[in-house]
Amino acid sequence: MTLLAAARVSAPVFPLVLETSGVTLRDERAGDVGARERLLDASFGPSRFEKTCERLREGRLAARGLALVAKDGEALVGTLRFWHVEAGGASALLLGPLAVAQSHRELGLGAALMRMGLDRAQSLGHKAVILVGDEPYYSRFGFARAPAQTLDLPGWYDPARLLGLELETGALAHACGMVVAVGALERRRISRAA
Repeated sequence: MTLLAAARVSAPVFPLVLETSGVTLRDERAGDVGARERLLDASFGPSRFEKTCERLREGRLAARGLALVAKDGEALVGTLRFWHVEAGGASALLLGPLAVAQSHRELGLGAALMRMGLDRAQSLGHKAVILVGDEPYYSRFGFARAPAQTLDLPGWYDPARLLGLELETGALAHACGMVVAVGALERRRISRAA
C-alpha cells in the first residue's frame, strides 16, 4: 500500500501506521511541541515568523482535532495544522504550516498528511480551507486560485498564492474581503516574580 493510498481512507482511524514506511500519523500531543517547532525552524528558517499567515496564527490555538504529526519511531518527521478563520464573511480553516523532515521527503508523507487533514476537516463539518502556497503542488488536493480570488490577507503576500478549497460546494461563493483569525486564544502562563 502506498502512502497516498493509505491516506485516502475516508474516515481515518488515528493513529494510522503507513505500512510502506512504518511512519505513524496521529494527533499532535503536548510533548510534540518542541520537536514540531524544531522541524518548522529547519524547514522554513527564522523568516517563518514574518509571514502574513503567521499573523493569523499567532496567539491562537490550532483547530480542535486538526493538528497532526507524523512520527518515525520517536522522531517527529512531519506536521500539519489548521486554524479557524473568517474568510471574507465565510467560516473557513487556514491550512499550514505543512512540513516534512528532509530525511523523509520523497515518500509522499506531505501528501498523506494533507489528505488525512482534509478528510478529517470535512468529517468534522468544516466547509472551506484556504492557504498560501504553490498552486502546482496544492492543486492535486483540489486547491485553486478561483475560490479565494475575492479574499485578502493582512500584510504583504503574493495574491497568486492565495488558494481555496470548498469542502462543501458554494462555501466560498459569497466570500469577499479580509481574512481574519477567529480561533480560540492560547492561554499564556504568567510567571510571578517573588
